[in-house]
Amino acid sequence: MRGYAVYLVKRLLQFALVVFVGINVTYLITHATPIDPVEQTITAATSFGTTSPEAIALMRRSLQDLYGTGGGALHQWLAFWGRIVVGDFGPSLSAFPTPVSTLIRRALPWTAGLMLVATVLSWGLGNLLGGLAGYYRRNRLLKFAGIVAMGVHPVPYYIVAFVLLIVFGYVWPVLPITGAYAQGLQPGFTLEFAGSVVRHSLLPAASLVLVGIGGWFMGMRSLVSNVVTEDYTIYAELAGVRRRRILGSYVMRNALAPQVTGLAMTLGAIFNGAIITEQVFGYPGLGSLLVAAVHAGDYSLVIGVTTVSILAVSFAVLLVDLLYPLLDPRVQAR
Repeated sequence: MRGYAVYLVKRLLQFALVVFVGINVTYLITHATPIDPVEQTITAATSFGTTSPEAIALMRRSLQDLYGTGGGALHQWLAFWGRIVVGDFGPSLSAFPTPVSTLIRRALPWTAGLMLVATVLSWGLGNLLGGLAGYYRRNRLLKFAGIVAMGVHPVPYYIVAFVLLIVFGYVWPVLPITGAYAQGLQPGFTLEFAGSVVRHSLLPAASLVLVGIGGWFMGMRSLVSNVVTEDYTIYAELAGVRRRRILGSYVMRNALAPQVTGLAMTLGAIFNGAIITEQVFGYPGLGSLLVAAVHAGDYSLVIGVTTVSILAVSFAVLLVDLLYPLLDPRVQAR
């Protein structure tokens, strides 16, 4: 128990360091841009008429307080972290005066639901099929699955997305190709709305799952092929242990540990996939919100989306790290 406590403290410190460094890098990059949100907002507000210099000066001071750009560099940085701690990213420049946190709160569930489900589904199916293919090496159906996995895996997921969009949106139009739910449908906890959400998420999720399964399949098959040659596996087979038990308790469990580490690393790329996938299918998630913020020069929104992404990914990796010792108790002693 003490070993796990030390392991827990180390991972929590790493989590805090990664979040601190990542958010600071985002802050430095966005503040290095030539776009001044205060002056841009003033220009937009005064472009339709004349405004007195006194009113403009008052507006500038108010906006500097809103965006946290007043004072020196250290004062701005401290003000920034003061806002981060309470989850206040200020108003959005492109959707002024809507708070950034409100825009993120609307978009986050769509990205989290789509990307997490697709990632976990591809990881689970890929490892299951790969484990079976590595253990039952003479099965023709599993051999064919391996050929398909090797053929699909190198294809970029956005290419698969465009193919699915063309096939199921135009050639055989049976699925919706844009949006998160049907237009005119009122969001709510109803079967009609839930069914519409599932239908609209099928193509985006399929483009991610089809490509993701291939990598997990090949990795798991290779790991299982090595595990089945270990002495303990051979001894279990000679002792007459049932093959299902050998596969589940001896082979899959020992081969799965590196794949859990791979899952933690893959979680870091979730929001990279969200950007292109959501653009292709017009999905209203964080990826689409981030692209719109970059085009509009809305660095308050860019900081907000990036900060939430860093926190979400870091927390997911931390959770996987904390569960890892349950699969491999030796981790506690490292």
